[in-house]
Amino acid sequence: MVQGRDALLHRRGLLPPGHVVEIWPDHALPDCFWMSESSKALLDTVGEPLAPTVQLDAAHIAVYYGPRLTDLDSLPPEDSVKARVASAHGIAVAWITLDRMGERTTYQPQGLNDPVFYLRRVGGGASHVWRTFARRREASAYMREAYGADEEAQAWAAALREEDFDTLIARHARRA
Repeated sequence: MVQGRDALLHRRGLLPPGHVVEIWPDHALPDCFWMSESSKALLDTVGEPLAPTVQLDAAHIAVYYGPRLTDLDSLPPEDSVKARVASAHGIAVAWITLDRMGERTTYQPQGLNDPVFYLRRVGGGASHVWRTFARRREASAYMREAYGADEEAQAWAAALREEDFDTLIARHARRA
């Protein structure tokens, strides 16, 4: 996480065409933005290295893809999905583009704090629907409801290491 919207946008504008930098506004902290290591590395090529206020290894945010993963050519980079989840103070995310019957999910997010969002690879054809989880018990309840008796989904939720975002940050983040 870094601070300074104007500086980030300025740097993004200095990059040559074709370079994709995704920065996600923190849902709770004004003028703070989350990004992947690859986005930070690109922004660092056009100025002094950015000084993060919080660093969190993306490996600590869990992703569930499930058995029906499709449209792989438009799947966004996992580090982008994880940065988006961190911006929402989530601990995990599930790919929910197809429901348990194999039907395409349709959903209209109700704002920035909605736990469901769309994200796809830049230039990809199909949009992917994702569900952020702020707490382990929320993930367990959702997976039980959405995936029914799917043991893999239940095991994924049960295996989440942290109870909530504050615990995740306290245990795994480095602060400036």
